[in-house]
Amino acid sequence: MNQLLSHPAIQKIAAVTRGTKFENQLYLVGGAVRDSFLGLAPKNDLDLVTELDATELADLLFEKSASTIKPQIFARFGTAMVQIEETQIELITARRESYDSDSRKPHTEPATLLDDARRRDFTVNTLLLNVHTGEIVDLLGNAVTDVKSKILRTPLEPAATFHDDPLRMLRAVRFKHQLGFEFAPGLGEALTQESHRLEIISQERIRDEFSKIIIGPNPDVALDELREFGLLKTWASELEAMVGVEQGKYHYADVWVHTLAVLKNAETNDLTIALACLLHDIAKPLTKSIDEKGDIRFFDHEVIGADLAYELCTRWRYSQDTASEVRLLVRNHMRLNSMESMSTPAARRIVRDLGDSLESWLQLINADASSLKSGVRKLDLEPIRKKLEETKITAPVNQWQSPLSGDEIIEIIQIQPGPIIGEIKNHLENLVIEGQIAPDDKEAAKDALHKYLRNRPNHSGVDHQN
Repeated sequence: MNQLLSHPAIQKIAAVTRGTKFENQLYLVGGAVRDSFLGLAPKNDLDLVTELDATELADLLFEKSASTIKPQIFARFGTAMVQIEETQIELITARRESYDSDSRKPHTEPATLLDDARRRDFTVNTLLLNVHTGEIVDLLGNAVTDVKSKILRTPLEPAATFHDDPLRMLRAVRFKHQLGFEFAPGLGEALTQESHRLEIISQERIRDEFSKIIIGPNPDVALDELREFGLLKTWASELEAMVGVEQGKYHYADVWVHTLAVLKNAETNDLTIALACLLHDIAKPLTKSIDEKGDIRFFDHEVIGADLAYELCTRWRYSQDTASEVRLLVRNHMRLNSMESMSTPAARRIVRDLGDSLESWLQLINADASSLKSGVRKLDLEPIRKKLEETKITAPVNQWQSPLSGDEIIEIIQIQPGPIIGEIKNHLENLVIEGQIAPDDKEAAKDALHKYLRNRPNHSGVDHQN
């Protein structure tokens, strides 16, 4: 606890409030105290609770120049946010809460520290540390024991705690794996009983917890527990659809188990890569077919899956940048499947298409390949990575463009702008990538354009003889 009390922000708060009515009335609470018990480093956000007025405390800290920003006051909840020594600190007036059955937003009223402890999610997050005396206070009587025994227990009956704030169910699974805890008796059953309540929680709040789970410890086990407890079906039924979808001779497991293995094998704390691992085969349930030989096929699952992955990421309120990159990774995750060796043109196309996502793409492909049936696919990424790096150095992407602009193509073939212009530019760009014409050779590009049109079926009134 000494490390927590010696935090510069806590020392400043203790000094400013000494000799005021707040002396001996301020307590650190929540994850910081819990983590200190577990020997973990303190995070850069702290919570302080008091039976006095937290908003008045915020004003005092600002007046005394302890807080470097004007406090953010949330009068409805009796809380305030201050910043001290570059640390975000939430000041909380002890309160009790009550909930309407169809809303997560609580009705609150000031209360005792014991009432405040009872409204919290888990006993291990109710420990109090007096910032002036260093005294540890365990108002519930079992919080210290639960921390030391690594038991996750709710202050009230678990069904009641989860009913009040259903997001706590996701937090239960996250804490179990993040902290290496076990559930107290009855907690797992309550998760199943109250799982439907997640439907009242906003996508943003679910997203934040879900993100911490998939980049945290044991993401494969944690995700499967979410499924077992029924915590996926209300907001991510597309993930559940992968369960039981067999994949054929190259796989040892169904799509769901394979997906969990890919996520585990990625060993990443990069959210975009984790999402791509989770969603790379999301369209397999939609595209499954069996050919005349009885083999299972998933034609175009990477194409359909890319759009579905984008749709899910946006529905879950991830940023457009994240959703777009996940779509790019999913769309290209099969790209090396039939490639025995990488030619220079192939390397150029991959560098062009993947851009800054190239390393993320390689990590996804490696995790996917390492999750197949043993002996099916031996993928050595080092020569591939070397080839791609050499390609990036020797020929910048901007050199692989069509020598003719869209306007120049329009002028040459005398046609209104339309899809054919992009088609022609793409063809010329491929010729550059393949080394058949130079990126600055407009005459060769014009010859290639005319040849392309002569061999192309007549559309849009283009004169093939130009």
